[in-house]
Amino acid sequence: MGASSAVQRRNLFQAELALREMAPPSLLMPVDYLELLADVRPDKFDRAAARWHGRLETEAGLLTLAEAHLALALLGALRAGDNSAAELLRRLLRRVHPTLTRRIP
Repeated sequence: MGASSAVQRRNLFQAELALREMAPPSLLMPVDYLELLADVRPDKFDRAAARWHGRLETEAGLLTLAEAHLALALLGALRAGDNSAAELLRRLLRRVHPTLTRRIP
């Protein structure tokens, strides 16, 4: 089972296994994982979100300080239950061109 299908099925265990097998996963897939994590295991969310943000800062080619702050605010909103924040994070990824993000439709 792939990470995206595990997330769609809301199977956190399978999603984590699939993400570990991807070396390293693009920053897009972990957004889906973070969305699931915020819903089913919020106690694990903060650490995972901080790791994701660290990767974003490292891998983004065009990230400004304002965009870094925006990403943190969106992660906080996602943690608070605002699932629309995940789509805004995806839009931010389109803009900043992280090196390991596959072509985003």
